[in-house]
Amino acid sequence: MEKSLQIKTGRRFPMNLYNKLEEKLKNKSENTQENIEETKAEDTGMIKCPKCGKMVERARVVKKKYVCYECGGYFRVKTNNRIRMVADAKSFEPWFEDMEVSNPLDYEGYEDKLAAAREKTGLQEAVTVGRCKVYGDDIVLGVCDSRFMMASMGHVVGERITKAIERATELRLPVFLFCCSGGARMQEGIVSLMQMAKTSAAIKKHGDAGLLYCTVLTDPTTGGVTASFAMLGDVIMAEPGALIGFAGPRVIKQTIGQELPEGFQTSEFLVEHGFVDGIVLRENLKKTIHFLIKSHQGTGKTYADFYPNTDFHFELSEELKEQTWKSKPRSAWEKVKAVRQVERPSALDYMEHIFDIFVEAHGDRGFADDKALIGGIAFLEGQPVTVVADIKGKDFKECQERNFGMPLPEGYRKALRLMKQAEKFNRPIISFVNTSGAFCGLEAEERGQGEAIARNLLEMSGLKVPVLCILIGEGGSGGALATAVGNEVWMMENATYSILSPEGFASILWKDSNRAQEASEIMNITAQDLKRLGVIERIIPEFGGADKKTTAAIAGYMKEYIKEFLEKYTGKSGEEIARERYDRFRNI
Repeated sequence: MEKSLQIKTGRRFPMNLYNKLEEKLKNKSENTQENIEETKAEDTGMIKCPKCGKMVERARVVKKKYVCYECGGYFRVKTNNRIRMVADAKSFEPWFEDMEVSNPLDYEGYEDKLAAAREKTGLQEAVTVGRCKVYGDDIVLGVCDSRFMMASMGHVVGERITKAIERATELRLPVFLFCCSGGARMQEGIVSLMQMAKTSAAIKKHGDAGLLYCTVLTDPTTGGVTASFAMLGDVIMAEPGALIGFAGPRVIKQTIGQELPEGFQTSEFLVEHGFVDGIVLRENLKKTIHFLIKSHQGTGKTYADFYPNTDFHFELSEELKEQTWKSKPRSAWEKVKAVRQVERPSALDYMEHIFDIFVEAHGDRGFADDKALIGGIAFLEGQPVTVVADIKGKDFKECQERNFGMPLPEGYRKALRLMKQAEKFNRPIISFVNTSGAFCGLEAEERGQGEAIARNLLEMSGLKVPVLCILIGEGGSGGALATAVGNEVWMMENATYSILSPEGFASILWKDSNRAQEASEIMNITAQDLKRLGVIERIIPEFGGADKKTTAAIAGYMKEYIKEFLEKYTGKSGEEIARERYDRFRNI
């Protein structure tokens, strides 16, 4: 992960303190020395960076999409500028601009505040919604603007977002919402609070219709917005360094006396803790939205809508084909030792040759992002697929970061989240399995390792899209099975798949782990054994052994047969696909 941009959270105001301060400075704020200095700076073409505090050239900042060229800090963006960043030129059509505004609690001075905000920003309310095109594809776009009462959520904000999502559902369009907010609009009290439930209900209906809802969290996103529509995206992205949280740092300090550490409640912090799919740079915003549109367009019963790209075409040479028959037979113990070699190619090595592109998603949305089990969206000659994979690491440092490929509960929950998302958008699932087993330490037990594995087995059995599982190295116990409930299961020529390690087998049955080699020979753990037992469908040749020289050849073989696998499911219903998977395991 890139080095986190640190935000001094003490500069942010939760709404209750913001309102108190605003009252104290009423009719005076425009004349403070600070504002006078800022006005002078703008007159000279200079603006102050909110992160590093330096005076920088406005024109250069605008050219970099409102990013400081000195420190990389992100400026807050006005609505019109945000629309220009992502929408095709002149394609944005605003909706619900004339929505009636009221003062539901008859809060004194509220109408004046709204009028002042309108005059200052040129906006009717804190959120602007409408329809636009992104590289020619229609979407519904929403943009929150912090200049309008800190983008707090009143009844008009809630109503606009709800109506936009409802219309998107009718038109069967994806929704992309740029979120920022100081939270609920205090002047509207309980009416503001109810907008959280209303917007969430609209998102549920939109999702039930099989449509894509994505959010981009910008600085700041807090309070009731965080606790409703901002965190309900099928895909949740965040801009670098954005302050994101339910209770702001000042509220936390005043309520329970806790001082938050530097970097707490930043977008980078949320990625690490599993709540956000990833950080998106402004320079990549439009391309990212386009990628998400294309990868979430459900294709119904078509699972092999390929558009071959010659840049990614691979054909097995006659020499490599011949080597398939010249592979030296190995004993079970030799295969155990081979798949444990750190230099053995990983799923990422094969994926580089199989897929046109792979974009990783992060987190289980509940605790953390487990690096031992990755997942995301890939394209196979234009066909979108969801990929999950165990990753062990290539050196000691990476092995430690990835927990030596032994997933924690949050890893399995991340994989399941992505597989359920694949089902929603009719994407086939490819699972690469390579783990010695699920992690069995204290933290795994505390967070429910057994439940996480059991839940995956339950949910994977009923997925209504094709699932292909490929064991590329070790397949250890329930930790491997948790992502290997497929319509078909394949194994590489020298891979292993077992109830537990040979050492564990010998220790349990013979009370002597030193007899691991002997155990490996009687456990029936090789691809050839499991093909005979009907546990797997296909053995993938390694052309003499999996290493850097044969990676491309092995991946090319996989790619051709993955395409053949997907073609078999074109035209089949989700119920048929799930029933075939059930029958497969029922007959073992």
